[in-house]
Amino acid sequence: MSSQLAHVSTISRIQNPPFSSSHHHQFLSQRTYIPAKVYEHPAALLLERCSSLEDLRRVLPLVFKNGLSQEHLFQTKLVSLFCRHGSVAEAARVFEPVDEKLDVLYHTMLKGYAKVPDLGKAVDFFVRMRCDDVEPVVYNFTYLLKACGDEAELRVGKEIHGLLVKNGFSLDLFAMTGLENMYAKCRQVHEARKVFDRMPERDLVSWNAMVSGYSQNGLARMALEMVALMCEENLKPSFITVVSVLPAVSALGLISIGKEVHGYAMRAGFDSLVNVSTALVDMYAKCGSLNTARRLFDGMLERNVVSWNSMIDAYVQDENPKEAMVIFEKMLDEGVKPTDVSIMGALHACADLGDLEKGRFIHKLSVELDLDRNVSVVNSLISMYCKCKDVDTAASLFGKLRTRTLVSWNAMILGFAQNGRPIEALNYFSQMRAWTVKPDTFTYVSVITALAELSVTHQAKWIHGVVMRNCLDENVFVATALVDMYSKCGAITTARKIFDMMSERHVTTWNAMIDGYGTHGIGKAALELFEEMRKGDIKPNGVTFLSVISACSHSGLVEAGVKCFHVMKEGYSIEPSMDHYGAMVDLLGRAGLLNEAWDFITQMPVKPAVNVYGAMLGACQIHKNVSFAEKAAERLFELTPDDGGYHVLLANIYRAASMWEKVGQVRVSMLRQGLRKTPGCSMVEIKNEVHSFFSGSTDHPSSKRVYTFLEKLMCKIKEAGYVPDTKLILGVEDDIKEQLLSSHSEKLAISYGLLNTTAGTTIHVRKNLRVCADCHNATKYISLVTGREIIVRDMQRFHHFKNGACSCGDYW
Repeated sequence: MSSQLAHVSTISRIQNPPFSSSHHHQFLSQRTYIPAKVYEHPAALLLERCSSLEDLRRVLPLVFKNGLSQEHLFQTKLVSLFCRHGSVAEAARVFEPVDEKLDVLYHTMLKGYAKVPDLGKAVDFFVRMRCDDVEPVVYNFTYLLKACGDEAELRVGKEIHGLLVKNGFSLDLFAMTGLENMYAKCRQVHEARKVFDRMPERDLVSWNAMVSGYSQNGLARMALEMVALMCEENLKPSFITVVSVLPAVSALGLISIGKEVHGYAMRAGFDSLVNVSTALVDMYAKCGSLNTARRLFDGMLERNVVSWNSMIDAYVQDENPKEAMVIFEKMLDEGVKPTDVSIMGALHACADLGDLEKGRFIHKLSVELDLDRNVSVVNSLISMYCKCKDVDTAASLFGKLRTRTLVSWNAMILGFAQNGRPIEALNYFSQMRAWTVKPDTFTYVSVITALAELSVTHQAKWIHGVVMRNCLDENVFVATALVDMYSKCGAITTARKIFDMMSERHVTTWNAMIDGYGTHGIGKAALELFEEMRKGDIKPNGVTFLSVISACSHSGLVEAGVKCFHVMKEGYSIEPSMDHYGAMVDLLGRAGLLNEAWDFITQMPVKPAVNVYGAMLGACQIHKNVSFAEKAAERLFELTPDDGGYHVLLANIYRAASMWEKVGQVRVSMLRQGLRKTPGCSMVEIKNEVHSFFSGSTDHPSSKRVYTFLEKLMCKIKEAGYVPDTKLILGVEDDIKEQLLSSHSEKLAISYGLLNTTAGTTIHVRKNLRVCADCHNATKYISLVTGREIIVRDMQRFHHFKNGACSCGDYW
């Protein structure tokens, strides 16, 4: 950038050519004679028909073979065509050998550099033009202005502004409109307005530049005001005006004004233009009228790739990824070549669908289209793979990126966080800071999400301090993530304090707090908060109702949960998702209403999925019902034959019923299919370090101390009344059964926590599976004999153990 500024300073010093203007024009006139036969040569006609670089390269040998490469017409035409098709390097190879270069050749070459755009090379070439005694024309400056595309190049744009004034172009309408556009692109729309206001005369193009400038810079109301002022000046809006103002209408959600613009476009005959039709489709979609957008799209006589992109994005934003993919596939069928925007839209849809197979197809297509080096496309690929649970492929793509943007880092951090790999998410955050990449709001939300998964209180307080020091704790997205994190770290009171202090709340904020109460078994508080939400301006969504029904399920509030399910459908017109159906089965089943739960499943208007039958099987385990368990398990084994967890659950139900033969049959079936039970793992944080324990494992450095301590602890809780549930273990003597039970991961983690903390310290444990009945009972007694509060977060909820009781009331 500094070199560019140096060049501009050079420009500003070169004001007078070393020879007179008359000498220059005389010299120019001597060089501009072109024989008539040149225009009639077949090669000239062939050049006119070149529509690609490949065409141009095929014609080039004919030009040289016929000795036409020395003709000024062909030299200028070749430079122009190479520049038009984006190959400035080949244009330069034609330009450089020319001995007597026409001014028009210089102008064409400068236009090529500006079009790429490469501001540095464009400025270098402009300096060279002045050194070669080429008198600048107004177009030279507008070419340079077009190359100034962002805030980083604003200073260069301002110096070009100064040169325009010095060279007498301050009243030139074309030049001043170019300045308007430059300032608007560089997000200095107020400067663009100053240029506009100083113009002695304005045409439709200059008005449109201001409308577009306001619209593109998020000043939607100002864009609409400019159109109103234009009409007051008796200027008739053009199709460009329409295309420029419609995004402003979309931003404000003013569909009534959008319809007025649509009506005007129809009366003016603009609605048949593809750009106008596309802008209307986009406007209707963003204003929430997707059906109208689709009707317009289907009725378009001509569609370009932007039209298809708008429709794909409309369905993605409407959370209808399935239809977005239908549109994308139809686009491919009609032979429309996708752009990077098309690919990113399709990848977003695949991510939302969780469709890894289609995502891989889009990845392959991006390689074929040479878009796999586009950093935005790669970022979308990373996000897609993460959401489709293939985070390792995402990490591989990230590792190959030459230029990593903030979005790249954010995608990877969130990807690891959402895929149950919080440690790696935190490692990437550390690497990001080491690379001096400044985190943004999204980064912190992703890191907070990772820490919520890790459920470590000390780390939660650390990140809270970081966001406070960066003055982001009042940001609604960050604050919502903090509410969710503290809830998942067991600090539900802290979560509520943050919730109450928030000046702004989104629906996700309410959902996080309601869900927090639910997972802590405080169903009544969840219901009270839900009722408070309904009285306000923010409407509950599907996630809200899922959180409330789940909260009722964890607290045994069956009547309230059923009522909530009906209110969702009848009061808010929200169609239940499979998650809602699963939550209802869980609600009824946990309460022992197994007949009602099974009837609910059989009456579902859609085919029940794994989560529905899984909830039913879980309820059968709680209530020791073999009949319904077998029915649910049969469906589960059909739907997910590779999941060993449901086989283990069925075996436990048979074991509880003393049906040993059937227990053996399930075990044999698992061995035959190669299915294994997921090993139990519990984590406890001590002195900023997370310690993991697996059931029966002795891998931890302190295992000997832990087992010795645990043996004594088990004796104490037995004296207090604890009786091991040896029915959970088969095929060994009772004393061995007790040893196996005592080596469960949560007992090991709790023992390590007690060994390494002072009296009165709360022990926080995180388990990857549901707490078993024996460990739940043992932990109640441990809290009683040690006087400690123990908080255990399993895969479903929180258990707060204190003074021999659990917050769940033995209902979990």
